Amino acid sequence: MTIAERLNSSFRDPSGFIFRSGGVIFRQIDAPYKADWLCLSESGLLAELIDEGLLVAHESAPLSCAVSEGAIAVIRPEPIPFVSYPYEWSFSQLKDAALLTIAIQKRAIARGMSLKDASAYNIQFLRGRPIFIDTLSFERYREGEPWVAYGQFCRHFLAPLALMARVDARLGGLLKLHLDGVPLDLAARLLPSATRLQPGLLAHIHVHARAQRGDARPGMTPAKAAHLSKTGLLALIDSLEATVAHLSWEPKNTEWAEYYTDTNYDAAAMADKRRLVAAYIDDSKPEIRTCWDLGANDGSFSKLAAEAGYYTIAMDSDLAAVEKAYLDVRGSHESNVLPLIVDLTNPSPMLGWANAERDSLLDRGPAGLALSLALIHHLAIGNNVPLPLIAEFFARVGEYVICEFVPKGDSQVARLLRSREDIFDGYHEAGFEAAMSANFELLRSEAIPGTVRRLYLFRRR
Repeated sequence: MTIAERLNSSFRDPSGFIFRSGGVIFRQIDAPYKADWLCLSESGLLAELIDEGLLVAHESAPLSCAVSEGAIAVIRPEPIPFVSYPYEWSFSQLKDAALLTIAIQKRAIARGMSLKDASAYNIQFLRGRPIFIDTLSFERYREGEPWVAYGQFCRHFLAPLALMARVDARLGGLLKLHLDGVPLDLAARLLPSATRLQPGLLAHIHVHARAQRGDARPGMTPAKAAHLSKTGLLALIDSLEATVAHLSWEPKNTEWAEYYTDTNYDAAAMADKRRLVAAYIDDSKPEIRTCWDLGANDGSFSKLAAEAGYYTIAMDSDLAAVEKAYLDVRGSHESNVLPLIVDLTNPSPMLGWANAERDSLLDRGPAGLALSLALIHHLAIGNNVPLPLIAEFFARVGEYVICEFVPKGDSQVARLLRSREDIFDGYHEAGFEAAMSANFELLRSEAIPGTVRRLYLFRRR
């Protein structure tokens, strides 16, 4: 008998919820949403958003699939290969998600509906672009009412984007501390005083924050007005769109963003490495066709896995590298690579209500294949993680693992050892192989021509 499991992330909306049954994701739509569901369908908005790739598509499922009383419909959304969270996105990923939310709200207003929430968690990335996933976030528009999701949009999108663009891109990490978005009073204090001279940031962050404290002058926050005409609402949405669109961030001066232009690989050695990695990928035969590229940098090698048919998560802790990777994915229309900001020494934990609302990184695995290229020395020497613990982590990540071991004779390891004592006596090929042998079977191992490095292919025992 198949047991349905309601997802921990889906409990706040009385309109319905997400559940998993037999490994398939379903959405149950309950009676309180009946009128809005009919309007969403009959207005043409649902079909428009799906047809244009703005809202995740779905199929109707039998009502008998419902797992509780009160259901009026059950739908089966298109699967999302990997669920990511806003605190794992680069600047442009969050900006694109914000602009998508605004575009959807504009289309909803034109069809007589409105978004009742504007959570960044309603966005996922599919086929290289953001897509809205919460089919039940729409309600019938009522003339004169303010946009109820205005504050949420500012907290989830505008505030973190402004902080990333005007202060420091690392402040996007505040979204991990504040799951309902960056508090506007905090954003207002952190932003430079010059942002008060920019009308959009003045109105939607500084004045908005004052209004929340109750000390703004009347009329300065249109979304809080007792009556907001449709014209006023559209003007508010246009203002938000323009404010977001004008925010920009140009990556520079980060440690690894230009790694491939500052390395001891010459063109021939890099070509040999790519050839060997591609061959090892072909030799990997996991059942799960996903790849986690750990320490992916700008995603250059993630593309090899994608070309081999893997849905590839390109993870790196360097914000500039992930930004560069995403812009490349977007520009090339790559559909099988998802760049994410992930610090492997402190990966995303379980967060939210009861520590279960947002999954940890490892809870979203395992992958069939993991790439660990030019990474192990950063973990073992740069962060003092013993090789056996690295091997145990790899065993939790993937069935097959392709590793590049970088010995002490390599210039990049010398770079790490410049500012620290060499206490890493066991850091050598034999030590690495011994550590991996506890969890993995060695399938292939070859020196990378023109370097002192070695490439390995392992399969989990």
